[in-house]
Amino acid sequence: MQSTSGLAFITEGGVVSVIVALVLLTMSVMSWYFIVVKAWQVFKHKREVTAYVKQFWRKATLQEALQDTQMQSPAFRLALTAVESTQHHQQHASQSLGAACSQDEFVARQLRRTLSQEQAGMESGLSVLASVGSVAPFVGLFGTVWGIYHALTAIGQSGVATIDKVAGPVGEALIMTAIGLAVAIPAVLAYNAFIKANRSVMAELENFAQDLHTLLTTGAPLMIKQGQKPANVTELHAKVASKGGNL
Repeated sequence: MQSTSGLAFITEGGVVSVIVALVLLTMSVMSWYFIVVKAWQVFKHKREVTAYVKQFWRKATLQEALQDTQMQSPAFRLALTAVESTQHHQQHASQSLGAACSQDEFVARQLRRTLSQEQAGMESGLSVLASVGSVAPFVGLFGTVWGIYHALTAIGQSGVATIDKVAGPVGEALIMTAIGLAVAIPAVLAYNAFIKANRSVMAELENFAQDLHTLLTTGAPLMIKQGQKPANVTELHAKVASKGGNL
């Protein structure tokens, strides 16, 4: 009965009330779409990055790690970027590139660029959730203000201004504010949760990037974690040299 009354209020509120309701409905559909998509993306990235980093340090050579058929995870793309940038610098070190910057700096630049690209990909769509979370309450409030104005105008024209005649339409007008909050709250909660989850994934990627940078610039990892083996950079460099820089 209450939902029927609320629906009747929206339809009787004129074009403005209907437009506000449609805008809130669109916001809700968009926010829930991105909530589902980003939740799956975060879960997938977290699982893939953790699994690939563990497998990477268990491989005997870098070539084996890059030929892993497991996935095209962000960590894999990071490792591929590190190796390709190292090969590129070695091939062109005798030219102007070698004089412009060292291998250490060149690899670090490429890793930072890849990290920025991965971060941008993980953050795509979050602006929609942020916008919905900040705008939806005000859209609902606008619908409420318009509904109250419309209801009071109708009451004034009828000439009946008793409490029971005023409270009903005004109470129904508050439905718009409730709808706006119902749209905004899940979007805000999801946005904060995804920001925190993305920071966790990015922290793991940044740690992996630092380990890769150390490995490819010094020839050995900073430290060998328990139960893991470092990749054999010397063997990789020999293979690169023998194949003209191609894996």
